[in-house]
Amino acid sequence: MDWLAAPDYWMAREILQRGVAALFIVAFASTLNQFRPLLGDHGLLPAPRLLAGSGARGPSLFTRWGYSDRKLTAVCWVGIVVAAALVAGLPQAGPAWVPLAAFLLLWGLYQSIVNIGQVFYGFGWEMLLLEAGFTVGLLGSHQVDPPRTILLLTVWLVFRLEFGAGMIKWRGDPAWRDLTALYFHHETQPMPGPLSRRAHLAPRWWHRCEAAGNHVAQLAVPFLLFVPQPVASIAAAIVIITQLWLVASGNFAWLNWITIVLACCAVNDAAFRTVLPFLPPEASATAVSPDPGPVWWIVLVLAATVLLVVAGIPALRNLFSRRQLMNASFNRWQLGNAYGAFGSVTRERVEVVIEGTLEDEGGWREYEFRGKPGDPRRRPRQFAPYHLRLDWMMWFLPLGSVHQRWFHALLSKLLVADRAVLDLLRVDPFDGTPPARVRVLTYQYRFATDAERRAEGCYWIRSGRRLAIGPVERG
Repeated sequence: MDWLAAPDYWMAREILQRGVAALFIVAFASTLNQFRPLLGDHGLLPAPRLLAGSGARGPSLFTRWGYSDRKLTAVCWVGIVVAAALVAGLPQAGPAWVPLAAFLLLWGLYQSIVNIGQVFYGFGWEMLLLEAGFTVGLLGSHQVDPPRTILLLTVWLVFRLEFGAGMIKWRGDPAWRDLTALYFHHETQPMPGPLSRRAHLAPRWWHRCEAAGNHVAQLAVPFLLFVPQPVASIAAAIVIITQLWLVASGNFAWLNWITIVLACCAVNDAAFRTVLPFLPPEASATAVSPDPGPVWWIVLVLAATVLLVVAGIPALRNLFSRRQLMNASFNRWQLGNAYGAFGSVTRERVEVVIEGTLEDEGGWREYEFRGKPGDPRRRPRQFAPYHLRLDWMMWFLPLGSVHQRWFHALLSKLLVADRAVLDLLRVDPFDGTPPARVRVLTYQYRFATDAERRAEGCYWIRSGRRLAIGPVERG
């Protein structure tokens, strides 16, 4: 069974396990800070109401034991502690099964949250984190060499992620095919970052090169991840570099960071030592004599390999389907998923703005969110890999309708100055005092040119003011 062992991928295993665990910490911290006002006992879409009705969309501890904010807090803290132990490498120092048990615990705990998270947990990076955690746990501990089949399955995960995103773009919007998508994307993406304006103002020839480079990175390079070394390492480096550009030019929660971490599965120790010459000559203590582990571990790994291969068959079919699904799971356990992003590009940026007024004042004051554009003079900030769930959902409103149940609940919470909801915002213009009325406006936003930035000191130019809802009074 020496063929199962990959003694030249120890560094890849370290990055995969510790990196995915670090992102679990981010995910649990995001939940700890935001779940209660969004989905808690008195949230915008209360989880107890979901469980009393249609129920969770998949396996969840809360289906069996019931939901409370206190139980949710306990789940998050257990997840943070276990993930921190994995980042520190403690389970990896034990028998082969210990890291697997730790990641399975993280997988179960976070899946319990995602499956009652409704629209606030309907993003592709949620299922990606779950599938990545399940997979990298099977890489074992330092007592065995990384299993080659699990490394290949991780490559397959990266392939689905990148090639799926490339195909959904190519099929979904002619702007990707004629290389004009980046004329708009940096300005209209859900949550721009500090460098997004500069990226948007780049020359159009550069945007066309960006789009062409994206097609190469997502439609051609993923195949090279399966090619023997050193080609696989070079392909992984291309994936990592393109993802770093996305990190610099926007805020996409942990999507780009987990892709960077997972891409390291195709980089062997020799390639890491070439880039990082300070690493020891051999990363593996068993590099001379491969050690796949005891028989029970080999059987477990091979059984899990078969399970993940079978689970991935629907995703393989989906990649080549004319009706390709984006960010879809084909089973209750969210393994073998289909991924993709930005199959279509928004041409104009419309922002929803909420204002309130006090009874004894005629002026309207604006509520400001932490990440989404609001005050034209405020520079976009970097939040990723942290996920601002309410801000992201606000971006979707103009693409559909402002008359969403969670949004009407948000307006009701603002009218009573709900403390938990106000903590999600950057600015409460009334410092905790309930407003008499609120209203919802929409504006068209575009990035300021360099001349407008110098003249007016603003990052955004907004126009086309329209009243969407209100004014609405308490009661």
